[in-house]
Amino acid sequence: MTITEAQSAVDEWISKYGIRYFNELTNTAILMEEVGEVARIMARKYGEQSFKNSDKDIDLAGEMADVLFVLICLANQTCIDLQSAFVKNMEKKAIRDANRHKENEKINGFE
Repeated sequence: MTITEAQSAVDEWISKYGIRYFNELTNTAILMEEVGEVARIMARKYGEQSFKNSDKDIDLAGEMADVLFVLICLANQTCIDLQSAFVKNMEKKAIRDANRHKENEKINGFE
């Protein structure tokens, strides 16, 4: 599935099951909530925090998919073609960071 197809699939889902999009501010708050859930899992799985009993059935992939869903909702609401925006962003990064990371002593073990 392309990003464009994902945007269409979310729009169809909203029409069929969601009745309408929540407003942009509500979806922004929901996005922050979903990102927070990803952060909570990351802190426990890869960081130094321990899991709570209520965290036993965590699903990192599912939480990341929730972030993507809400981000797509916001893109649809604000008429942003995420596929095009992503391609442009990758091109920008390729030019801007052509040597930046290769020359970064902090990540190349020269500290």
